[in-house]
Amino acid sequence: MAAAALLLTAGCSSDDGGSPGEGGAAAPSRSTAEGSPSGQAAEETPSAKGSAKVVRTVTEGLNTPWGLAPLPDGDLLVSSRDEATITRVDGETGKKTELGEVPGVSPAGEGGLMGLALSPDYASDHMIYAYFTSASDNRIVRVLYDEQRPSGEQLGAPDTIFRGIPKGFIHNGGRIAFGPDKMLYAGTGESGDTGLSQDKESLGGKILRMTPEGEPAPGNPIADSPVYSYGHRNVQGLAWDSKQRLFAAEFGQDTWDELNAIKPGDNYGWPEVEGKSDNADYRSPLAQWGTDEASPSGIAYAQGSVWMAGLKGQRLWRTPLKGTEASADPQAFLEGEYGRLRTVVPAGGDKLWVTTSNTDGRGSPKDGDDRILEVQVT
Repeated sequence: MAAAALLLTAGCSSDDGGSPGEGGAAAPSRSTAEGSPSGQAAEETPSAKGSAKVVRTVTEGLNTPWGLAPLPDGDLLVSSRDEATITRVDGETGKKTELGEVPGVSPAGEGGLMGLALSPDYASDHMIYAYFTSASDNRIVRVLYDEQRPSGEQLGAPDTIFRGIPKGFIHNGGRIAFGPDKMLYAGTGESGDTGLSQDKESLGGKILRMTPEGEPAPGNPIADSPVYSYGHRNVQGLAWDSKQRLFAAEFGQDTWDELNAIKPGDNYGWPEVEGKSDNADYRSPLAQWGTDEASPSGIAYAQGSVWMAGLKGQRLWRTPLKGTEASADPQAFLEGEYGRLRTVVPAGGDKLWVTTSNTDGRGSPKDGDDRILEVQVT
């Protein structure tokens, strides 16, 4: 798999390497986020070679699935980017029940209803958070999920907690997740305006960190700002390892897609650099791929590795970790077997949930697309 780190490829990796149209504690300290040498020495390094096997198809017949949020009982919530709906999928039978449509979504290109996350207090407040493209911006809302109401009418009116993220036909970011610190993290894109990524006053091309109410989180690198890291092109993957360190995946342009270890306040280089660089002003990725091999969206941490979905690459990448470094070359699985892969979510233990993305206007849908897969990994 050395080709993953060496192969140079051409073609825009805006969302998959093709034409527009569609990844309770205090804030991590810099040493924790970066991974100290002593911490790395104490960690068990996973095997250089792993495995990934699809054990079943959980459900199929989904339209433009994007966000995926596991419920406490084992069922799954999935968003439809283009239909602006949230559907509940029975984790055992695969039965689909539409909760309702999220008002205010304006799907176009790569924009629409994207990331989903459950409130840290979901057991008591039943709130679902969603990142979506409106007519004027990208924003984050929360909606009450009332299971007692009829199917299709179970979502309350959206409460907008954060607005003003730049929108575009491409590069809308879209991934949201609550971290171990119970703060809400959001990956954004530069909406095709590359200058936004280096502008600390802009919300585009960033990883944002905020309270569940949408306020800048305590301990952020810039006081009274939600900006947590910058210099990103289009972040669609967020995941934490067992030591509460944050990792993120983002699209490159013509050369390198990236998997990054996120350090608060650091500059990840776009558009000044793409991929690894000797310039100390920019933090280099821990792994990089040619854009034809990846075009990454969602990531998840399991079994000591980060697992990354590839859109144009049509494969699932495994990157074993030692601290915040790759301990071996990335390894590819499921190459071309299920088409484009969008979202990866831990399913507990050695299992992942993986969604396909063949109905998003860039894939070649087959019978049953799109689907959610259960994958066993080592």
